Amino acid sequence: MHIPSEDLTLSPYTGYTRVHWEAVADALLAATEPYAVEGGALYQFPGAHTSWSGRLSDGLEGYARTLLLAAFRRDETALERYADGLAAGVFGVWPRIEDRSQPLVEAASIALALRLTRPLLWDRLDDGVRERAAAWLGDALGAEAWPCNWELFPVTVGGFLKEIGYETEASGKAIDRGLERIEDWYVGGGWYTDGDGRKYDYYNGWAMHLYPVLHAWLADDSRLLSLYGDRLDAHLADYAHLFGGDGAPMHQGRSLTYRFATTAPLWLGALTGRTPLAPGETRRLASGALRYFLDRGAVNEDGLLTLGWHGPDEAVLQGYSGPASPYWASKAFIGLLLPPEHEVWTAVEEPGPAERADLVRSIDAPNWLIQSTSSDGLVRLHNHGSEDVRYDPYYTRLAYSTVTAPSPSYDNSVIVGGDPSRTSIEPLGVGEGWVASRHLAGGGARVTSLVLADGAVEVRAHLVAGAEPGTSVRVTGWADTEGVRAEILPVAGLSRELAGVTGDGDTLFV
Repeated sequence: MHIPSEDLTLSPYTGYTRVHWEAVADALLAATEPYAVEGGALYQFPGAHTSWSGRLSDGLEGYARTLLLAAFRRDETALERYADGLAAGVFGVWPRIEDRSQPLVEAASIALALRLTRPLLWDRLDDGVRERAAAWLGDALGAEAWPCNWELFPVTVGGFLKEIGYETEASGKAIDRGLERIEDWYVGGGWYTDGDGRKYDYYNGWAMHLYPVLHAWLADDSRLLSLYGDRLDAHLADYAHLFGGDGAPMHQGRSLTYRFATTAPLWLGALTGRTPLAPGETRRLASGALRYFLDRGAVNEDGLLTLGWHGPDEAVLQGYSGPASPYWASKAFIGLLLPPEHEVWTAVEEPGPAERADLVRSIDAPNWLIQSTSSDGLVRLHNHGSEDVRYDPYYTRLAYSTVTAPSPSYDNSVIVGGDPSRTSIEPLGVGEGWVASRHLAGGGARVTSLVLADGAVEVRAHLVAGAEPGTSVRVTGWADTEGVRAEILPVAGLSRELAGVTGDGDTLFV
């Protein structure tokens, strides 16, 4: 991939400007073109890994997610190809949209792209193609969604169909139903949980905020934009603290193969004017994340995004991950909807939170404590409230950072009786420099944990209750990572090897 020369005058931290974002978008689109099949209706990328939805659905995913990139880029030449693909797809190539099926996800990307580029793509289609496309998308209006961010896919489809006058009543109902559903999951402070429970991860930004805010903005609905925009503004005040000085987003949660999609809510705030961040800070954070991944092998020798984090990495994949899944990263290019003269593109870059000063910040909704150090730009997340999939290391660890990844040997864990499980996490509060929680551990033991943070120092205290006397307890710290060192000093209840045993009653380990 050819990247233009750095512009360190306008962008002293990353060297990236709008020209670089355009070049990356163009290169990504050009690299995918050879993999279009079935008249351009499917994009079948190479590789042995397929999702649980199957190869046909994976091909639709390739079309939908790269179409979204072309829409943000407003590339008329590329959009002509996608118009041909749309005509072929709705003429029998694409699978139908059914309850809880992957095509429902991809229909949202297609509908959003069509809404964003209506004069350039939709309005130029033959009437017959438009009729078939609207009918195909229309199945999304009544399709049952999984009870999570999926509820917003019918909203996104409905927004486009209502705009073009197709099934306006059904479209309106789909919009209202989905927006009403997410109210159950809004917990305040700019945070949603992704469905019932306490599921906090990047889906907050690239789904739960993105779809409602974009819908309100495109519909020019001032009431909805005020509601969802204010929530986005509040979210970004916390979210900006999840990026390291090297540009790395926090390594936590699922779907990490979407990589620089983590920048989508940053751009969305600038696009809608609903952000607490200065324009130069917004671009610094977003460009930092884009460059972080490009510099570390996210794109292979064929110019394709790989399934992984830096390069290929199966540890960050889920069953729904297919060859085209990484192109959810197309959402990172929302910023290109803003004109070149917008201040987010013309302002000089400003440092991000992790670069300005040492900081410890509490985030109430997920019961997280953020700890960052400006000398190295490292950000740590002390997790005492987010739990999605039980036993998933990307949710159940005590802490995450921008420079480490969960280790199979159970980093950042309290291992009771040889069992490292951490389930039924109960938040006990978060405040200035501290956070606490309780969870179930091995053998039914209960572990109450308190973390104190200041500068680069952490104090972790764990009270183990309900375990048989003499039960082994082992505490682990950060995973080994090249170029980073952590020193662990036992204070109470632990040997130099960070191991101990429970007594006759509740036992403290520090």
